[in-house]
Amino acid sequence: MRGMGNWLFRDRSTGRIVVAQWPNVPLWIFIAVTAVRTLAHPHGTASTVISIVGMASLAWWAVDELARGVNPFRRILGAVVLLGVLAGLVLPGS
Repeated sequence: MRGMGNWLFRDRSTGRIVVAQWPNVPLWIFIAVTAVRTLAHPHGTASTVISIVGMASLAWWAVDELARGVNPFRRILGAVVLLGVLAGLVLPGS
Protein backbone atom coordinates (compact mmCIF):
# COMPACT_ATOMS: atom_id res chain seq x y z
CA MET A 1 0.00 0.00 0.00
CA ARG A 2 2.95 2.32 0.56
CA GLY A 3 3.66 2.45 -3.18
CA MET A 4 0.00 3.16 -3.96
CA GLY A 5 -0.10 5.95 -1.35
CA ASN A 6 3.01 7.53 -2.82
CA TRP A 7 1.54 7.39 -6.30
CA LEU A 8 -1.82 8.76 -5.16
CA PHE A 9 -0.70 11.61 -2.88
CA ARG A 10 2.78 12.65 -4.08
CA ASP A 11 2.97 16.09 -5.76
CA ARG A 12 4.54 15.48 -9.16
CA SER A 13 6.50 18.76 -9.19
CA THR A 14 7.75 19.01 -5.57
CA GLY A 15 7.71 15.40 -4.41
CA ARG A 16 5.78 16.37 -1.26
CA ILE A 17 2.68 14.53 -0.04
CA VAL A 18 -0.41 16.68 -0.73
CA VAL A 19 -3.91 15.86 0.51
CA ALA A 20 -5.34 19.35 1.11
CA GLN A 21 -4.32 22.79 -0.08
CA TRP A 22 -5.22 26.37 0.78
CA PRO A 23 -8.47 27.22 -1.08
CA ASN A 24 -8.16 28.93 -4.46
CA VAL A 25 -10.50 31.62 -5.86
CA PRO A 26 -13.36 29.33 -7.01
CA LEU A 27 -13.36 27.48 -3.70
CA TRP A 28 -13.37 30.76 -1.72
CA ILE A 29 -16.38 31.88 -3.79
CA PHE A 30 -18.16 28.61 -3.02
CA ILE A 31 -17.35 28.96 0.70
CA ALA A 32 -18.62 32.56 0.71
CA VAL A 33 -21.94 31.81 -1.01
CA THR A 34 -22.45 28.77 1.23
CA ALA A 35 -21.92 31.01 4.27
CA VAL A 36 -24.40 33.57 2.89
CA ARG A 37 -26.97 30.84 2.23
CA THR A 38 -26.49 29.38 5.72
CA LEU A 39 -26.54 32.68 7.61
CA ALA A 40 -29.02 34.77 5.58
CA HIS A 41 -31.46 32.14 4.26
CA PRO A 42 -32.18 34.13 1.06
CA HIS A 43 -35.41 33.68 -0.90
CA GLY A 44 -36.51 34.27 -4.48
CA THR A 45 -34.04 35.74 -6.95
CA ALA A 46 -31.26 36.06 -4.35
CA SER A 47 -31.54 32.36 -3.56
CA THR A 48 -31.42 31.48 -7.26
CA VAL A 49 -28.36 33.68 -7.87
CA ILE A 50 -26.56 32.20 -4.86
CA SER A 51 -27.34 28.67 -6.07
CA ILE A 52 -26.04 29.40 -9.57
CA VAL A 53 -22.89 31.13 -8.33
CA GLY A 54 -22.25 28.31 -5.84
CA MET A 55 -22.70 25.53 -8.39
CA ALA A 56 -20.65 27.38 -11.03
CA SER A 57 -17.77 28.08 -8.65
CA LEU A 58 -17.72 24.49 -7.40
CA ALA A 59 -17.76 23.21 -10.99
CA TRP A 60 -14.93 25.65 -11.85
CA TRP A 61 -12.91 24.33 -8.90
CA ALA A 62 -13.59 20.70 -9.87
CA VAL A 63 -12.60 21.19 -13.53
CA ASP A 64 -9.43 22.99 -12.42
CA GLU A 65 -8.51 20.12 -10.06
CA LEU A 66 -9.32 17.55 -12.73
CA ALA A 67 -7.09 19.33 -15.25
CA ARG A 68 -4.29 20.66 -13.04
CA GLY A 69 -4.41 18.72 -9.76
CA VAL A 70 -0.95 18.20 -8.26
CA ASN A 71 -1.44 14.44 -7.87
CA PRO A 72 -3.88 11.70 -8.83
CA PHE A 73 -5.81 12.11 -5.56
CA ARG A 74 -6.57 15.77 -6.35
CA ARG A 75 -7.57 14.91 -9.94
CA ILE A 76 -9.85 12.09 -8.73
CA LEU A 77 -11.34 14.47 -6.14
CA GLY A 78 -12.04 16.99 -8.92
CA ALA A 79 -13.73 14.31 -11.03
CA VAL A 80 -15.91 13.12 -8.14
CA VAL A 81 -16.98 16.66 -7.23
CA LEU A 82 -17.71 17.49 -10.88
CA LEU A 83 -19.87 14.36 -11.17
CA GLY A 84 -21.69 15.43 -8.01
CA VAL A 85 -22.33 18.91 -9.41
CA LEU A 86 -23.59 17.47 -12.70
CA ALA A 87 -25.79 14.94 -10.88
CA GLY A 88 -27.24 17.79 -8.82
CA LEU A 89 -28.18 19.56 -12.04
CA VAL A 90 -29.83 16.63 -13.82
CA LEU A 91 -31.36 14.45 -11.10
CA PRO A 92 -34.87 15.32 -9.95
CA GLY A 93 -35.22 16.67 -6.43
CA SER A 94 -31.62 17.81 -6.10
